[in-house]
Amino acid sequence: MAAAAAIIYSNIYQNALGTDFHKIINIGSLTGACLFGCMLMAIGYYLLERFNKENLKGVLNIVIALLSFVSIISPISMSLPLDITTPELFPGLVVPMHFFPIVAFLCIAPFFKNKKAA
Repeated sequence: MAAAAAIIYSNIYQNALGTDFHKIINIGSLTGACLFGCMLMAIGYYLLERFNKENLKGVLNIVIALLSFVSIISPISMSLPLDITTPELFPGLVVPMHFFPIVAFLCIAPFFKNKKAA
């Protein structure tokens, strides 16, 4: 879900503003980044459930949100190749995408509640 949203957002953003960042960011990199982020969150949730620490899910959510904010430092400080036109629009493309995995994961995770036997 996060990868699909990122790909759709990328296409809309680039078409609306007439930019082309496909040399830097493409469907494969968007999909890989979203899957990587969601897998890390899923592993964190799995470990909390495995060790019966489900009451720490709120703390994990805060840590994930903070890491999402910290991750935007990289695209903001990135220097793009000289042949890229309108490099100032690049952060507007990639910064929102750093939050797509956490939003998608937190929207979908409640549907996969672990039902324990009584």
